[in-house]
Amino acid sequence: MRSLQDHFLIAMPAMGDPNFNETVTYLCKHDDEGALGIVVNRPTDMALADVFEQLSLDKLDTEQASQRVLRGGPVQPDRGFVLHQGDDGFESTFDREATVKVTVSLDILASMARGEGPAPAVVALGYAGWGAGQLESELAANAWLSTPADPAIIFNTPVEQRWSAAAGLLGIDIHQIANYAGHA
Repeated sequence: MRSLQDHFLIAMPAMGDPNFNETVTYLCKHDDEGALGIVVNRPTDMALADVFEQLSLDKLDTEQASQRVLRGGPVQPDRGFVLHQGDDGFESTFDREATVKVTVSLDILASMARGEGPAPAVVALGYAGWGAGQLESELAANAWLSTPADPAIIFNTPVEQRWSAAAGLLGIDIHQIANYAGHA
């Protein structure tokens, strides 16, 4: 099995699962035990200031505080994930060698609230998870496209354009693909 860690999963237009319809998911873990990813194009109504307030963190960086929090996936929607670049030695970063780092410890949020955290950074609540072989089955059923992740899509592309932009990495206009499956 070839690992798709540090890749995007791009939902095909016929995706029937409302949790993933028109999504781009950054895979931060993929091995024989399964996969874990963060959806990077589903904003919530919550601003990062709300997270800082819930955690009793004084917000000094108003620009970061106004950033929208993403819905990272349907699993553990109360668990926070910070996607960022650079390695500032935070306590719990998944893979320090990955192009996009994913950190789950409170120290990164405290640093961001003080205006010292990594920039750019994206905060998501929840994640998408697949058991052993499950993602491979979904890929074989043409539920997803995959391509190496481009950090510019996560950090520099407006949320509403990320699905199209990720598909564009493959030279595909995702809006030209039928949203139904046919049988021969």
